[in-house]
Amino acid sequence: MQPTLIHRIFPFLRWPRPTPQLLRGEFMAGMTVGLMLVPQGVAYAHLAGMPLITGIYASMIPAAVAILFSPSPRLGVGPTALSALLIGASLTGMAEPGSAQWVVLAAWMAILAGLVQLSLGLVRAGWLLNLVTSPVLAGFTQAAALLILASQLPSLLGMRSDWATVWDNPSLGLFDWRSILLGLASIAILVLGKKWRPAFPSAVFVIAGTGLISWLTDFADKGGAVVGHLPTGLPHLVWPGMLDWSQFGLLVMPVLVISLVSALETASSAQVEHQQAGTRWDSSQELVAQGLSKMSAGLFGSFATSASFSRSAVNLLAGAKTGYANVFSILLVVSVVLCFIPALYHVPQAALAAIVMTAVANLVKPRALLYLFKISRVEGCIAVATFGITLLTAPRIYWGVLSGILLSSCYFLYNRLHPRIVEVGLHPDGSLRDRHLWQLPALAPDLLALRMDSELDFASAAALEERAANLWTQHAHYRQLALLAQPMNQIDITGVEAFVRLERMAAKRGGMLHIVGMKLPVEARLQRAGLLQDNPHLRMYRTDAEFLQAMNRAHSDDGIEYAI
Repeated sequence: MQPTLIHRIFPFLRWPRPTPQLLRGEFMAGMTVGLMLVPQGVAYAHLAGMPLITGIYASMIPAAVAILFSPSPRLGVGPTALSALLIGASLTGMAEPGSAQWVVLAAWMAILAGLVQLSLGLVRAGWLLNLVTSPVLAGFTQAAALLILASQLPSLLGMRSDWATVWDNPSLGLFDWRSILLGLASIAILVLGKKWRPAFPSAVFVIAGTGLISWLTDFADKGGAVVGHLPTGLPHLVWPGMLDWSQFGLLVMPVLVISLVSALETASSAQVEHQQAGTRWDSSQELVAQGLSKMSAGLFGSFATSASFSRSAVNLLAGAKTGYANVFSILLVVSVVLCFIPALYHVPQAALAAIVMTAVANLVKPRALLYLFKISRVEGCIAVATFGITLLTAPRIYWGVLSGILLSSCYFLYNRLHPRIVEVGLHPDGSLRDRHLWQLPALAPDLLALRMDSELDFASAAALEERAANLWTQHAHYRQLALLAQPMNQIDITGVEAFVRLERMAAKRGGMLHIVGMKLPVEARLQRAGLLQDNPHLRMYRTDAEFLQAMNRAHSDDGIEYAI
């Protein structure tokens, strides 16, 4: 049954009626994901340079907005490592991390990125996301993962100074051995927990365990870096205040990249969910949901959210069937904010760094980049270039994505400007194929038969004309031109003009233009141009067989016969 308009706008109305059996399963799945949200939210807020409580806020209102409007209600929406890194890197140099101005800029990034995604969804322009190709995304995410790992090393090592000081005056006193032990132990627990049981909330165990050790050993009082005091209470609606135009200008590029990367993160998670459920994914409605979620994050004092692939996967693994599981996750986060925020005071920052590092370690896959070269060396080079530019332009890492998009667009345009054009001959199996590749004879002594595997438009028209003119120059005996038009799905005005010139080239030689297998949209446009009526130099055929039969009849007196 097709969903009505109201159900498309508010997908939560399609959720099944709750039953005790359904809610029990959803509650267990929700608790599993909810226990991951709190430690990851705090850790990702630290990565974004935001006050730590905003990571928990990002797991509440924005997540609730997303599940109400999303056609994929089992997605784990909230703070993610990649979005947090983009925020932290983009705002570097514009304000002091954690300051009021930094929070205002991050809120505006969320609002503007949300507006971009909302607008794309409303006009159903989700196809623009295809500009970020798989090689570009692979190169960018791997470089971003390395930058995330590097950014967490100071917290993991308990560094008391910056890297420049460590390089100039290396000393063990610049590191806190207690932070190192707690951080390494946390990584070990997280890695082992993931291997033992992926759905087990190892991060909660790490937060609780390291916090208890920190409290018992007076870690904070002895100079150890801890989470510290966090404000209590629920988030409230707040207008971030206006920025001047120069600040808005600086946010344009980061906002566009966050919108694209976040949408692709969401797409990768949503497609897994819908493949499992056997349903169709509405990408435009998903953009609307994610856009509204980001806007609510900015208006409630948080930072841009996205769909987390890891939390979404855990949600599915834990048996979530509907959006009720995410409702329970949000309620758990709310209860933590109301009752347990003071307990986070003693949690070491090394433990937060361990959570971030283990979460993004799986993104580092050098073999994936090498595998691209087996498929396409050019696209492999685009991925490596994106990887390198992202690293070299840090902290302005959005230039990596933009450079990758430019390179892949140039490669696409090059391919469109240089379409595959082959001269065809009759293969023994009855098909028309590249006669030079298969070493086939020409269809007829006076016939040049070409097939262009592309649309006939502004990008390819010049190449087709040039190929036909060159072959006619090399072979003066050609009088007829046959164009196998099956691959041509469309034709534009430039293509129409090229069509006219090809027909005149054939007429000038005393022959005609044969069009084989023209598709109806192309034919309709040529009809509107008035080029198909009463033209003595043009013949059209629906199939290859019809064309070959006509050639048989035309050359029967010459002793030429075409096998069909």
